Amino acid sequence: MDIPTVWPGVLDPVPDIFRLCLTAPAFCEEDGVPAVTCCLWRGAGDAAWRTGTITFPEEGDGDPDGANVLFELLVDRSPEAYATWASGYYETPVDVEAVRALLAQRPLTPEIVTVLNPDIKLADLAEDIAEIGYPV
Repeated sequence: MDIPTVWPGVLDPVPDIFRLCLTAPAFCEEDGVPAVTCCLWRGAGDAAWRTGTITFPEEGDGDPDGANVLFELLVDRSPEAYATWASGYYETPVDVEAVRALLAQRPLTPEIVTVLNPDIKLADLAEDIAEIGYPV
C-alpha cells in the first residue's frame, strides 16, 4: 500500500503565516497528510505568486507530477480542448459547436441541449439554469 506523501519541495518554503493552512483538517487527508497537488501563495507584500522549488526526476514520461494532465484545460481554454476532454471523460462525442455556444454564453436553446444530451430537455434544466443565471 502506498503511503500518501506530498512531493518534496511543494510545501517546504511556504511562509510561516500560511503554515496553519497546511495542517487544517479541511486541507488534509484523514492521516493528516496535506491533500495537495500543487501549492501557490502570495503574501500581502509579494509582487507575484510563489511556489516551492521542485526537483523532478530525470527519467520518466515528461509529466512526473501530472501537471500537464491536471491543468491542461487551464492552459488551453479553447472549445476544441474542452470538447476533446469531455468526449473522453463522458465517453461520448461532444459537439464542439455546442461547447463554443456555451463558452460564449449564447442563450441556451432546446437544440443545444439535445445535441449535448438527447435524454434531457431544456425545461428539465430550468432550476439549474436559474440558479447559475445562464441566459435562455
